Amino acid sequence: MPRAIPRPSLSALLVAALALLPAALSAQDAETGSLTIELNAQEQVEAGCKLSFLARNGAGGDIAKAVYETVLFDGNGQVERLTLFDFGTLPAGKPRLRQFVVPGAQCDALGQILINGASTCEAGELGADVCTRGLTLSSRTDVEMLG
Repeated sequence: MPRAIPRPSLSALLVAALALLPAALSAQDAETGSLTIELNAQEQVEAGCKLSFLARNGAGGDIAKAVYETVLFDGNGQVERLTLFDFGTLPAGKPRLRQFVVPGAQCDALGQILINGASTCEAGELGADVCTRGLTLSSRTDVEMLG
């Protein structure tokens, strides 16, 4: 007599799929050779506006140093300031949170942030253009990321 094969529940399948998602995303980043920077949060502090960025290096190798020329625009689209954000070392396949306090800036006055290019990119055999080639930008805040 044939036996019925038990079928996994939908919740068990969902848990398994979610467990595999981070590895799948890391593999996807590695395949595309992308570097992603997400504006994850902003917080008004006494000294100014603290910006928190989540960087993910899927370029297939470590980046020893990445410094980005960054333009901050106000809500009307006017340049508020031009500055450099030093993201430091970005190891391959490992997310890194970097925080920058913009002195005297008001977080609620920011409208857009433009990554104008990399002023420094030390990435060995990956080449200096790895910091900008295929750079993907996103934001979890009301401030739009451009590049």
